[in-house]
Amino acid sequence: MSDLRRELVGDVARLTLDRPALHNAFNAELIADLERAFTELSADPAVRVVVLAGNGPSFCAGADVHWMQQSLDYTEAENLADARRLATMLRAIDECAKPVVALVQGAALGGGAGLVAVADLVLAEETARFGLTEIRLGIVPAVISPFVLRKMAPGPARALFLTGERFSAARAYELGLVTTVTPVGGLEDALAGALKQLRGSSPAAIPVAKEIWRTVRELDAEAAFDYTTRTIARVRVSPEGQEGLRAFLEKRKPRWNA
Repeated sequence: MSDLRRELVGDVARLTLDRPALHNAFNAELIADLERAFTELSADPAVRVVVLAGNGPSFCAGADVHWMQQSLDYTEAENLADARRLATMLRAIDECAKPVVALVQGAALGGGAGLVAVADLVLAEETARFGLTEIRLGIVPAVISPFVLRKMAPGPARALFLTGERFSAARAYELGLVTTVTPVGGLEDALAGALKQLRGSSPAAIPVAKEIWRTVRELDAEAAFDYTTRTIARVRVSPEGQEGLRAFLEKRKPRWNA
C-alpha cells in the first residue's frame, strides 16, 4: 500500500504524504511514488494545480531513520544512486508544469525543507518549524541545496548549512522559503485564497513563467536578452496570449477564469 495518497477534486490534485507515525519521513518507496505522481500530474490536462500536504503532526521530517540505517552498509556507488533518486524526485516537483502549493504544519526538516524549496507557493502554520538539519547527522544538505539556494539568500543559507538549527515559520517567510504564514488550523482557508489567485492565471502561461524563473538567473546578459524576447514573442501569439489581451481590452474575464 502506498504511503502517498492521491485525490482529484475538480481540477485540483492533492498528494498527501501518509506516514504520520513517522512524521512523513522519506523512504525509497515514498521518493519513487512522489516522482511518479508529479511526472504524471505534470502531463495531465485535467489537472490545474497540485497541492502537496502531510498527514498528521508534521509535513515531512526528512529521511526515515530505518532507511538511513540501511545506508550504513552502502558503498559510495550505492549512495550515489540513492542520492540521484532523491534529486530526480525533487527535480520532478521543481519542473512540474502545474503550480505546486505546499501546506506545511509541524516539522519540515532536511529533505522536508527540500520539498518546501521546490514548491511554488508554501503556506505554513505559524507553529511550523524548518531546518537544514543534515549537518547534525554528520552529513550535508547537498541534494536539496540547488533548490534551497534558488529561494533563500546565500548569506543566511551559509550559516544554516553549518548550524543545522531549526527556525520558525516567520523566519522561513523572511528567508523566502514560505509564501504565507497562517494561524494554526488556517491552511485550508489560505489554500482557498491561493487557488482563487491561481485560477486568474493563464494555464498555458504558468509552465512558461516557471521555466523563466528557473532559467533566467543562470544566463548571461546577452543570452537572457535573446531568451526573454523570444519567449514573450512566442507567448503573445499563442491562443491564451491572444485571449488574455482581448479579454483585457474588452473588459471581461478571460475564458480560463470565466
